[in-house]
Amino acid sequence: MIPYGRQSVCQDDIDAVVGVLKSDFLTQGTVLPEFERAVAAKAEASFAVATNSATSSLHSAVWALGLCPGDLLWTTPITFVATANCARYVGADVDFVDIDPETFNMCPDALEEKLIAAEKSGRLPQVIAPVHMCGQSPDMKRLSAVARRYGVKIIEDASHAIGARYEDEPVGCCSYSDITVFSFHPVKIVTSAEGGMALTNDTGLADRMQRFRSHGVTRDTNLMRGASDGPWYYQQLDLGYNYRMTELQAALGLSQLDRLDTFVERRNELAERYHSILGDLRLTLPHCRANCLSSYHLYVIQLQSADESDRKTFFESMRRNEIGVNVHYIPVHLQPYYRDLGFKPGDFPNSETYYRNAVSIPLFPDLTGAQQDYIAEVIAREIPR
Repeated sequence: MIPYGRQSVCQDDIDAVVGVLKSDFLTQGTVLPEFERAVAAKAEASFAVATNSATSSLHSAVWALGLCPGDLLWTTPITFVATANCARYVGADVDFVDIDPETFNMCPDALEEKLIAAEKSGRLPQVIAPVHMCGQSPDMKRLSAVARRYGVKIIEDASHAIGARYEDEPVGCCSYSDITVFSFHPVKIVTSAEGGMALTNDTGLADRMQRFRSHGVTRDTNLMRGASDGPWYYQQLDLGYNYRMTELQAALGLSQLDRLDTFVERRNELAERYHSILGDLRLTLPHCRANCLSSYHLYVIQLQSADESDRKTFFESMRRNEIGVNVHYIPVHLQPYYRDLGFKPGDFPNSETYYRNAVSIPLFPDLTGAQQDYIAEVIAREIPR
């Protein structure tokens, strides 16, 4: 089976992890801070805070921004559920903004229209969380300008997009947001096996996220209430979690980061080749805007059919031919948990239309030309010209 995504691990990665296994520290050593500094430098951000998953980073981000019960976060329906769930973890409410059907990202026009209505009703969101779907940045300049007009804070869920660029800046620089989150899951651009990282240019937010990932505990005497009892002393200032990334994960991530540019370049080469060999089929292929460099975490094709059963037939046929297609994503508002909160079919039509037609086909750095030709051959048998 050709998977839709797969990690690429080399001997240098293995040696880096083995080096940590032979060291004195498997957690809370020196490799993790080095990984954080390297990612921050790559993204041109001031601070980076690593966690054990991007979900943990999202939770840390909303907490650091002060989201709380009674508050509201808006994101897009086309994302993994974690982007919405992070608000629920702190007791906040969730709503959604429909996508731009061309990029699959949060639509700036839909955001502006929804904010105008929200201001009139007296229920503005405190935070929006645009998603960098498939590795392409949303139109962050417009989204940020609209959101800031209403005093709304911004988290970029860039789980797909480390190594991507927008307006000639690296995704993660936080020029248009308060916090940006990356994922290092095995199918992402670089991996630490599991892991995430939140980037910011705000010292206070970085400090809060660092404390949150480690039980809410500090050893900084400047933050303590009262005098320290001695060099061993710590205080718990907040109710935090154990969201720490291990040294083993950090070593793998740090080693992988050396090949980030190569990975992104290869993914773009594969995407361009798909554009060429699938271009004459009755498919809608992904579109990358001129002001973006996508990291192409996913390559999503859309079937041009009015019959919803066609996607299922296509999907099953591809799997029978040992091609591990997938679907990213089921609109979050249609999940039973969110339906129980009042959402229903028809609420976000662009997202629902996207879902009915979308299929992710294999794309990862080690995908060969022969495999790509085979994938295109099977697709061509199923999709007429």
